[in-house]
Amino acid sequence: MPLLLSRSTSPTPDHPRILLWYKALRTPRYKPPDLAIPIAWTAIESAMAVAAYRLLRRRPERARNRALAWLGVNIVGIGAWNRLFFGQRSLSMSTVAATALVASAASYVGEARRVDRAAAAAGVPLVAWLAFATVLTADIWRRNR
Repeated sequence: MPLLLSRSTSPTPDHPRILLWYKALRTPRYKPPDLAIPIAWTAIESAMAVAAYRLLRRRPERARNRALAWLGVNIVGIGAWNRLFFGQRSLSMSTVAATALVASAASYVGEARRVDRAAAAAGVPLVAWLAFATVLTADIWRRNR
């Protein structure tokens, strides 16, 4: 789902202006190769789909519903981050959004843990990746002011 939300602003050959802007950014050495990013997101989104499936099979209760709500916030937030970073080229706001995503992903894990530990564990890579992405986004912002 985040892929669909962010497709129109992705730095791909069918979006040459976005791709050129992205390639011109000064980035740190620890930035993963571009190929690693869709691979990581595929794994993370697959884990989150499994987590959502597990939660949806549980009896409706407050913790389950809150976990699903936090999951939804993350799905929409990931697409919004992409639009801020690539679409609007706002490195400052995308850094703020990335920070908020870490908090919302951690909230998902906390709520899911009350209902289904495996569903919660599936969110840990999301939290880790978003934390890394926040540091990376902030560093890119700093380097390109």
